[in-house]
Amino acid sequence: MVAIMLQQTFIITTFVMGMMIIIEYINIQTRGLWSHRIQDSPFLQIILGSLMGIVPGCLGSYTMVSLYIHRVVMFPAIVATMIATSGDEAFIMFSLFPADALKLNIILLIIAIVSGFVVHFTVKNRYIGLKGHSDLPLHNPNEECHPFHPSSAIDNIRNLSFTRALLIAGVASILILLFSGVIDGSHHLNTLMGGEVDLHHDHDHVGHDHDHSSEADWIRYSLIGIFSVIMFIIVSTKEHFLQEHLWQHIIRKHFLKIFLWTLGVLVVIYFMNQYINLQSWISANLWVVLLLALLIGIIPESGPHYVFVLLFAQGVLPLSILLASSIAQDGHGTLPLLAESPRGFVAVKLVNMLVAFLAGAAGILLGW
Repeated sequence: MVAIMLQQTFIITTFVMGMMIIIEYINIQTRGLWSHRIQDSPFLQIILGSLMGIVPGCLGSYTMVSLYIHRVVMFPAIVATMIATSGDEAFIMFSLFPADALKLNIILLIIAIVSGFVVHFTVKNRYIGLKGHSDLPLHNPNEECHPFHPSSAIDNIRNLSFTRALLIAGVASILILLFSGVIDGSHHLNTLMGGEVDLHHDHDHVGHDHDHSSEADWIRYSLIGIFSVIMFIIVSTKEHFLQEHLWQHIIRKHFLKIFLWTLGVLVVIYFMNQYINLQSWISANLWVVLLLALLIGIIPESGPHYVFVLLFAQGVLPLSILLASSIAQDGHGTLPLLAESPRGFVAVKLVNMLVAFLAGAAGILLGW
């Protein structure tokens, strides 16, 4: 059982870290494309914020918070962003239940856009919590930060740094494990729960089902594709991008935390299931679970939301609760907003909790 937990944790963590690295690379590679037209169009801001919000991880929300602090976008856009975002948990959702994750993100996108427009027409203060202009600098493009150049790969191999060699060895090892089938994505969360949860129970209560063999293949092939791209990134990027963005910003900052949070949640869920029939309790107490989802969503931290993601993957949590939790929580996205504008943070959270309650309540009443 310990080995299964560790493998499941490893699969989730490597998927999350891999996607974070790729998104960071794309972000830096395409930086500088923002247009001043955004400032003149509140509707474009809301659309942009919603789209940035559904980008897995906190990159999109960080970007929008920075633009808000600089008064490039207004309050409705930041609300739409935080409604749409699921933080780092989005990576896990796409790794565990891709079809449901896609459906959830489409729903979040629609709710975010509609909510942004409602806020735009009802809230007069366009910059809640902001006083004057912030001196926080935006990360402007420069040659040192630009990650790729055609001639970089050969020079990088000739002058191999310790960090690059370590990352190449690590990614190569993961690819070997994936190709050999040692990591095959076949150990699912219901195994961790001792097989006590029936994943084929009444769809009126949970409304989703899983084809585990296809998910296992999806996880394996996705990881092979992701880490093949990462190998290219590691070999070809400049030393500054490798050290500052990949190693310092992503791996050292996020890897251990994501691994421990995931393992901890799996262990807690496993032991809880030994004493509590989670499926029956949640089905009988959906309104209590909805309230807990809203309260936990206040925490500006990726991690607590994992519980709802993993319970949904188990089949013991309805989509309505996961939707409400995804709306209420923002991962780390609101941390810079909290630092710069506590009043703005509170305002965003209040709106998000209201929208989350309405969406979750509607879902419960409709039976999904």
